[in-house]
Amino acid sequence: MSRIDLRTKTLANEHVSHVHGYHQLILPTCGSTELSLEGREQRVTAERGCLIPGNCHHDYLGDGNNRTFVLDVPMVFGLPDVDVARLFERPRFFAVPPDLQRLADSLMRQLDQFPTLGNDIAALLLRALYLHLEASSETCAPARSTGVSGRLDLRLLDDWIDRHLASDIRVDDLASLCALSPGHFHASFRQATGMTPQAYVRRRRLSHAQALIRHSELPLGQIGALVGFRDQGSFSRAYRRVHGVAPSQERSGF
Repeated sequence: MSRIDLRTKTLANEHVSHVHGYHQLILPTCGSTELSLEGREQRVTAERGCLIPGNCHHDYLGDGNNRTFVLDVPMVFGLPDVDVARLFERPRFFAVPPDLQRLADSLMRQLDQFPTLGNDIAALLLRALYLHLEASSETCAPARSTGVSGRLDLRLLDDWIDRHLASDIRVDDLASLCALSPGHFHASFRQATGMTPQAYVRRRRLSHAQALIRHSELPLGQIGALVGFRDQGSFSRAYRRVHGVAPSQERSGF
């Protein structure tokens, strides 16, 4: 196995016990499956997924009504911005936050409609999950000082923003991550970065959009929605202001 393989399945109401020589992500968008990993049994649902390292024995029993992402990943595989070995370093269940649930549901529909986009959708799903889990593991860690407030952690903020690109991101939410009042956060952030939090978030949205336009075949309207724009017109205007060209020109000229 030399490439990732993403598919949607309905896991049947029958007991399966096996092991395979590749990593696997199990993530339902509806329904449920009982899954056992090394003696730990939990139910995977839209709110709870599972990571299975290669050569890890596991058992499962679906409810016959689920819709489930099954993503197979080679044990030796590279993906920009994703440490695959770290992601699958141990078998584990993980909570799926609402924004990641919405993304998974949207990507499920895209895969059903455009199966040829499987590799692009698989990479996007894997990256979103990795950022979510990495950020979750850091939320209790001490923040790195920027020398401005002592509590601005730009890496933590970047990870949180990346996991919520499709959602409305408020300055109050960012300030809460740094344990600062919105006013103090706004002033400290502007001093540290040279721009307002809103402008910073917008640029990060559009940076991700540029990468998706260049390296995926997702429709432009879908890309705009994935990075938080409510309609294609506002997405195109914002993209042109930051990158100097319209999204359609970016794709045709790259």
